Amino acid sequence: MTAHLTARPHRRVRTPGGCDPAGRRPRRPRAACTAAVAPREHDPRALAARFAHQLVEVLTGARPSGQLMRHTSLDGYGQLASLVRVGALRRGGSADRPRLGPVHDRSPSPDAVEACVRVDLGRRHHMVAFRLEQRGPAGQWQCTAVEAR
Repeated sequence: MTAHLTARPHRRVRTPGGCDPAGRRPRRPRAACTAAVAPREHDPRALAARFAHQLVEVLTGARPSGQLMRHTSLDGYGQLASLVRVGALRRGGSADRPRLGPVHDRSPSPDAVEACVRVDLGRRHHMVAFRLEQRGPAGQWQCTAVEAR
């Protein structure tokens, strides 16, 4: 005779703030973890580099501009949409993949980062500049200005 075990599946214990005590990411990214975890200091260099890659993907058409909507202010999104419309970073052909140079950044204040990056598309070279500002009560970083030449 086989013993039938009625074991319950393992349940994770959650803290009242909604974060997992083991430090794993919650299933819902907008879970209220901010109360349980102290805010992290931003690394301007890493923040600018990540946003530069996403921005260039939008400007070259590899990513839809709507994906950056929540990361841009209203003015910033208007500038981004007009750059996409005029094709500021058009690819020369399907084989041309954008190559990003080093991202140059500076922090004029603790809650702002200004950065620029050189983008090589085949034989053409472009410059993309943007400004990120920490806004709102949650302190979310948003792009407030974009330029591409």
